[in-house]
Amino acid sequence: MNKKILIIDDDPDILNAAKIILEAHGFNTAIAGDEDGGLAAFLKEKPDLILCDMMMEAVDSGASLTAKIREHDKDIPIFLLSSIGNATSATIDISSYGFTGVFQKPFDPKSLISLIDKALQ
Repeated sequence: MNKKILIIDDDPDILNAAKIILEAHGFNTAIAGDEDGGLAAFLKEKPDLILCDMMMEAVDSGASLTAKIREHDKDIPIFLLSSIGNATSATIDISSYGFTGVFQKPFDPKSLISLIDKALQ
């Protein structure tokens, strides 16, 4: 069975790029453009892994959404998508916000698939 990835980002270009890359590698995808849509998609779609932007309608909406998801599922891998991902992970403990890891945008497709494959093993 193909694994399902939920992509949550307010940038339609990021959503579309990630969806194309993931589906080309055999993943099923679901997408959402904000915190509320992300929570609804999580509850409806039951994904195996989540890619979530930090700064959407509010600066910390990604962290807020992750906290809500963690109330339902403590173990699902949730990766932060951020244009300042490397700087963010160097200065804060992203795991304290519920994230499994961080991805720098724009992301390298090979790195993205490699990390997802590892996280889903």
